[in-house]
Amino acid sequence: MPPQHSQPTTNTTARRSQFRNIGLIGRLGSAKVVDTLKRLIRFLDARGHHVIIEDRTATVLLGHDHPEASRRMLGELCDLVIVVGGDGSLLGAARTLCHSGTLVLGVNRGRLGFLTDISPDELEARVGEVLEGRYEVEQRFLLDTELYRGDTLMGSGDALNEVVLHPGKAVRMIEFELFIDGQFVYSQRSDGLIIATPTGSTAYSLSGGGPIMHPKLDVVTLVPMFPHTLSSRPIVIDAASEIRIHIGETNQTYPHISCDGQTRAVAKPDDVLVIRRKPERVQLVHPLGHNFFEVLRSKLGWSHRLGD
Repeated sequence: MPPQHSQPTTNTTARRSQFRNIGLIGRLGSAKVVDTLKRLIRFLDARGHHVIIEDRTATVLLGHDHPEASRRMLGELCDLVIVVGGDGSLLGAARTLCHSGTLVLGVNRGRLGFLTDISPDELEARVGEVLEGRYEVEQRFLLDTELYRGDTLMGSGDALNEVVLHPGKAVRMIEFELFIDGQFVYSQRSDGLIIATPTGSTAYSLSGGGPIMHPKLDVVTLVPMFPHTLSSRPIVIDAASEIRIHIGETNQTYPHISCDGQTRAVAKPDDVLVIRRKPERVQLVHPLGHNFFEVLRSKLGWSHRLGD
């Protein structure tokens, strides 16, 4: 399957009516996020947009006087959802909103902010551009994961960044066998395996020595974690592939399966983990001029030229 390229949305004033209902989601536990949300509400109210606030976010916005809805209902009701927080906040929102195909825009109140690319000091200007139709839409795929014990489904989850097989709290190597599209790849003893999307290639996978992948690529990378065999290296495969991991029968630990950093299941020896590309895609919104390589230079501290 050839790579699927996202197409920038064309600039048209007719598109402004598309954003009548705008949902807001914010990371809890941050006074700076609350301040930014209040600024955003005032800005959207002044422009005549109908604002709906996620019910959990509303608990830190007392007296906001706007309708509230669950995260899943925001996807059904809203034309655009704005997430204020870090990449983790956007990951959580994206996993829910991908089912409705709702456009998602991120305002960075976290650390690096690879996905939440609007900074607070340019909030009104950049959000205003998007509301006026000057934006690009970028599609990102997710991974579905299921853990089977025999024929019984023991757990499942989805991930925009990565699925990770790891030993949990135990300090022991995991023995497992890897199959791709039914073909045996290898048996491995290691601390685990990172299965990352292009979106996740700048996250945990990068720390594990995996490659940076452009978000337009329709591929998945498999990154061994501290493998016992030094010749083990990351593998990049077609995202349409089915990945099966057979947990070794002689393991003395129960490996954990995490999706975007959250544990979804605990495996036993002889369990099988199945990972596939999710049919739905996240619709990320960027202001015009978004440049992936510029983001890398900024977030990773790359120089524009030697001596800068």
